[in-house]
Amino acid sequence: MPANLEALAQHAGAALGDRIAGIATAFGELTLIVTRDRIVDVLTRLRDDPALQFETLLDITGVDWPAREDRFDVVYHLLSMRKNQRIRVKLTTNETDAVPSVIEVYPTANWLERETYDMYGILFSGHPDLRRILTDYGFEGYPLRKDFPLTGFKEVRYDDEQKRVVYEPVRLTQEFRNFDFESPWEGVDYIIPGDEKAQPPKA
Repeated sequence: MPANLEALAQHAGAALGDRIAGIATAFGELTLIVTRDRIVDVLTRLRDDPALQFETLLDITGVDWPAREDRFDVVYHLLSMRKNQRIRVKLTTNETDAVPSVIEVYPTANWLERETYDMYGILFSGHPDLRRILTDYGFEGYPLRKDFPLTGFKEVRYDDEQKRVVYEPVRLTQEFRNFDFESPWEGVDYIIPGDEKAQPPKA
């Protein structure tokens, strides 16, 4: 572990103690692993501790692991502009157990939690207005879950006769999910221009 990350890990470990369940490094950043019920306390300490001062919440996002019992990681990216350091905080949850909202710690979490809910269906308890923010209110499903179909469930179009936007089930003229992974050139009985250079010399 680089010296700067090791020093950050020591500061974070001293400030948080048993509030963190684990520490890891990835992509040149320190990751703190916490439980759902400790997230507000952990982020408050990271923000207020004089040795850390992570006063900026950059992002909240999710990661979907469908085979896991707690299928979602919820990841918080923090920045300390005073210390010129970044840190990542991660916890796990499922489709029904809500993660405590951190709006009281970082007001910018408002829209970030709504986006995470909209894309993954991750619930946040204590959020004052947890509703979709990127998709339409009538949207079905959560687009960044790995079991969400690439084509979605419905298509939206403007109907000139009805003079309004209408929703219809997706109708495919071709099943886009069936791939044979064969080259489109397989089976041709002629040399494609440029490939003659790769032909073995004739005896």
